Amino acid sequence: MIKRFSSFFFVVLLTLSGGLASAAQDTESSEFSAVDMIMHHISDANEWHVFTLKEGTPEEKHFTIPLPIILKDQNGWHTFMSSSVTHGDVVDGYTMNHGVIESTQGVQRAAFFSLIAGSQSSQDVFFDFSITKNVAGMFISVIILLLLFIGTARGYKNGVPTGVGRFLEPLIVFIRDEVAIPNIGSVKYKKFMPYLLTVFFFIWFNNLFGLIPFAPFGTNLTGNIATTAFLAIVTLVITLFSANKSYWKHIFMPPVPLALYPIMVPIEIVGVLTKPFALMMRLFANITAGHIMILAIISLIFIFKNAALGLASVPLALFVSLLELLVAALQAYIFTVLSALYFGMAVEDHDHDHAHNDADSAGKDTMVA
Repeated sequence: MIKRFSSFFFVVLLTLSGGLASAAQDTESSEFSAVDMIMHHISDANEWHVFTLKEGTPEEKHFTIPLPIILKDQNGWHTFMSSSVTHGDVVDGYTMNHGVIESTQGVQRAAFFSLIAGSQSSQDVFFDFSITKNVAGMFISVIILLLLFIGTARGYKNGVPTGVGRFLEPLIVFIRDEVAIPNIGSVKYKKFMPYLLTVFFFIWFNNLFGLIPFAPFGTNLTGNIATTAFLAIVTLVITLFSANKSYWKHIFMPPVPLALYPIMVPIEIVGVLTKPFALMMRLFANITAGHIMILAIISLIFIFKNAALGLASVPLALFVSLLELLVAALQAYIFTVLSALYFGMAVEDHDHDHAHNDADSAGKDTMVA
């Protein structure tokens, strides 16, 4: 199995190296830029770039998968395919610049936080509801997950899982027995299992798909902070709406002297908000860093313009790619474990007065001893 994975990633890296070699062809007016190349691969776009032939020459030709463009501005709705504006053409005042839709009339893309703050008028911006590369990749991953789990559910109707169900069953049992029950409890874990299983397999599969640098994969979905932020917010919402009286009492009436409440209560509230923030940043940073490392190592060949450097950079990139297989599963596991831990803290029944009495009794027993 390891040899198969190694062979697969070696072919993938050779393909990626070939793509970078095409991007690295020097012309009189341009030089290879590792930063531009890396940002192009990890950023979202309004088209799905597959490969380029004869880049940097008059015969340059891009092969892309067109995606739907859906825009809303003060003039109404605008819908067209990205292929309509790929070569600098203009449709309804919009064109494509490096794979991203832009207005040719000086209208800026709507920034969500700017609109909330009131610093931008809805008449000065356009809203982009387009199906981007990451969104298309998410749809593909969701379809694959649905097919896998619907097939697994059908297998369970006969009492024994078949096909892919034999592979998924140990993972499902692992999440139940090693993640949900230890952190939430054997009584209350069941209602959280659907979310925990969904978030684990969604993150894990998309982490793996992001390591395959060609369509219909290669999207940096879990390395997009909007995706990780949404997952973290869902975890926060479930935690808050599942919280019992003891959870809120611990936040607003912590077991400390009354004089410390002005300090401890704000700290507890901030702690509630920093937990999902840590979830968001951990997943985003680790996945993005993995993509950047692989691309940066391969880019060394073209930065130093020395093909012999490939004897070192390609095996090193292969090693990092294999390491990313572990990171892909590890990050999905960590996100799921921490979510289960937060759920367990929210539904845990504990009595501060009882805890204090136990502590006092323990202290007295120690003094007597």
